[in-house]
Formats: sequence, C-alpha cells, structure tokens
Amino acid sequence: MSSAMTTDLYEVTMAMSYLREGMTGPATFSLFVRDMPPGRGFLVAAGLESTLGFLSGFRVGPEDVDAFASALHRPPRDLAPLLGMEFTGQVRAVPEGRIVLAGEPLLEVTASLPQAQLVETDVLNQVNHQTTIASKAARCVLAAAGHPVVDFSLRRTHGPQAGFQAARLSAMVGFAGTSNVAAATAEGLPAVGTMAHSYIEAFGSEKAAFQAFARSHPGPVTFLVDTYDTEEGVRVAARVLRDLDRGPGSAIRLDSGDLGALAVRARAILDAAGLPDVRIVASGGLDEYSVDELVRSGAPIDVYAVGTRVGVSADAPFLDSAYKMVEYDGRPVMKLSAAKVTAPGRKQVFRCPGYADVIGLADERPPAGGVPLLETVMRDGRRTDARPTLGECGERFAADVAVLPPAARRIRGPVAPGAVASGRLTALADRVRRRIEEETLAPAAALRSSGQTTSGSHRSVPG
Repeated sequence: MSSAMTTDLYEVTMAMSYLREGMTGPATFSLFVRDMPPGRGFLVAAGLESTLGFLSGFRVGPEDVDAFASALHRPPRDLAPLLGMEFTGQVRAVPEGRIVLAGEPLLEVTASLPQAQLVETDVLNQVNHQTTIASKAARCVLAAAGHPVVDFSLRRTHGPQAGFQAARLSAMVGFAGTSNVAAATAEGLPAVGTMAHSYIEAFGSEKAAFQAFARSHPGPVTFLVDTYDTEEGVRVAARVLRDLDRGPGSAIRLDSGDLGALAVRARAILDAAGLPDVRIVASGGLDEYSVDELVRSGAPIDVYAVGTRVGVSADAPFLDSAYKMVEYDGRPVMKLSAAKVTAPGRKQVFRCPGYADVIGLADERPPAGGVPLLETVMRDGRRTDARPTLGECGERFAADVAVLPPAARRIRGPVAPGAVASGRLTALADRVRRRIEEETLAPAAALRSSGQTTSGSHRSVPG
C-alpha cells in the first residue's frame, strides 16, 4: 500500500479544497503534547527519523488518486490535482533522544498548505507512538538503577512494526539487548533469548532439557527454571551447569511467582553449589513499577527482561498530541476552543538550567542560559544532515536525563517541570486573539443580537 494513502480521509478533502481555492501558500503546523500523561515526569522525543523517511519519500501516485476517488465515490479525474504531489517543505524538530515537556513543539512542518495538511496523519502517528514507547522504556532504565534491562516485547506489541520500534527505542534509552532478531540485525543491537516452557515440557525431565540445550549451544547458557517447581528447577540447573563447567557467564531465568523471594532462594542455591557467577534473570509482566519494587527490596536479580507492559506502554498507551496550524501565508493563527487553545506563530523551545524551559517564537534570541531545542532537519523536502546513529541519540538522552530534576525522575508520583511562554509569544497570542474577536466573534455576536443569522430556521443576512 502506498504511504500517501495511509491518511485520514479529511486530509484529502481539505487538500482538494485548498487546491481548488488556490490556497497553496506556506503553512506551519506545530506538533506538541497538550498534557503530560498520568505517571510521567518527562517525555523522550522519538519518531523523527521514521517521519523524515516518510516525508522524503512522500509522493501521491496514480494508485493513491484511485484510492482517494473510491473513498469519496468520485471519478479519479476529480482527484487529479493531487497527482504527483511531493513534500517539498521544511521541518524543524527536537532531535530524537532529547527530553521534552508538555506544550513544547516536538516538531514544526512548514510547507505548501495542501502538502502540510496531507502528511499530518502519518507524522502524528509516528511521533505519538514512538514518543510514548520511548518514554515508558526510559522509566524502566531509571527504575533498574544500573541493572541491565532487555526487551522481550515483540510477541505482544501492536504489530511487527511496533515491535521493531520498541526494540530500537528501548536501546536508545539504555536497554542492553532485545529478543527481536530483525531489530537486532538492522540496528546492530545485542540479541538475547533463552527458551520457552514448551521446550522443557518437550523433554522427559528438566535435566534432559537443560543438557540437550547445552549440547546445542556451546558457551554460556540461560536455563528457564520455573516450569514445574522453581526451587527444584534451580537445583537441577545448578547441577547441569556445574557438571558441564558452564557457570561463568551463564544464567537462570525466573518468569513467574514472587520474583523477589524466589531470587533470594535461587541465589542461595547457586552460591551453595559453587556457582556465584551464574546470574539471575527475571521476567514475567514486569514494568518500571515492579522493577522499582524489586530493586528497592534488594532482590538479587541481575537482569530485568520487560515485555508486554512496556511494548504497549500499558499504563499510559497514548499521548494527547496535536498537529495544529500556527501560521498561514505569513499570518499567525490560533484555535480558541475551550480547553484546546493553541499558541500562534512558528516557535522555538529554549532549555534553561533546571528545566525552566521557555517556549518562544522561532526568531527570538535565547534567554540567559537557554539553549534552543528545535533544529532544521529538512529543507526543500530533503534531510539537511545524515541520519544520526542510535548511539548518538542515546547520548542525547543520557545527557538530558542526567540533569533532570529528581522529582521528574521518580517512578511513583513524578512531578513534571512546566514550560512557560515568552513575553513575545504571549503578546502575539493576545494580538491574534483580539484580531479573531474583532473580525469573527464580534460580527457574529452582532448578527445574533439583531436576530439575523445564516441558519435556515431564521431569515438570512441581507446580501
């Protein structure tokens, strides 16, 4: 399926109307998150790289026109003005891996109005989903307090692409590996994996299963020990590892039950067997909350494997994100709907010491100590620089999280810093609001008070 037709129908209807009316001037759309999700003290900007890939390859082809026409029940010739449209605009964005806050633009698209409108759905989808997952994964890294965390999410993410993104993004924020072979291969990540309970059940005993696995895989191995009786499984694993001299680098995995208590007993069994170097891996419904509890309890767990709850961001599976026009053909615009007011004009975010962020206009000078976050990453529909490595994105995250206020880093009850508007942005918003009130709201109110209306149930306004 062509990427151009992966869009909401109303993007097509608006783009067609813009073209018919000759409204092809430059428009700027700002993508931001209105409010921080519950239980989040920060967000990690993500999704930009796949968004730039989409935009650089965006083109409306004949198959897209046919699909649009079919959806609108119109002949393809009516949709012909869209044929051949490509994205030739500019993108300014916060690089992947940087920490962002509610209200701050993650990216701004400036392009011919029909182009900027037609790409909205995919851009919003990519940034929304990936920022959600990256932010969840980042909290797992914080909760683990230095212990390695690995990604086991693929089998329960919302599709293979989402699983690939979860693996990539979790590595970006500090995960040590992934079970996803495709992602590990494409992104150069350590691939990790052990065995399933079905493997143990296929053999006559746990001992036979462990021995067979070790014969097939020279070097360190990891045995799943909770298929039947966990403590007995640990004893069997210990005997096999000791007999085969496979202790150093090997591990056992606990996947169910009271992981903290089982880890304590497993550690004692392994140590008594002379296997202090055999690690304990914990998995089974883990997320940052359970990892935090285990770490705080002092459980002797060496590696945490997180899956479902992180791959779908179970406690906060979406962001209240928006892609709103803030300027058209040089004219700042804004929305005044209750609880959804937007700020006009092209913007910049200035990261100030202590995360005292300021949202200002794109041409403002930074406040004292402020560093601009949005960078020009695409011009004339083409990237301005080479794609950054995953390591470079990870370095941005590590630098930002290192100076994040402790209250925002908390796993339970985090308090997110708040960004404020600059004086120039506030003044522009006031001017645009007054203009809308004078040009649109005041005349409408006058018509209502005089009894004149364009509604069919009242007499029409004299022409």
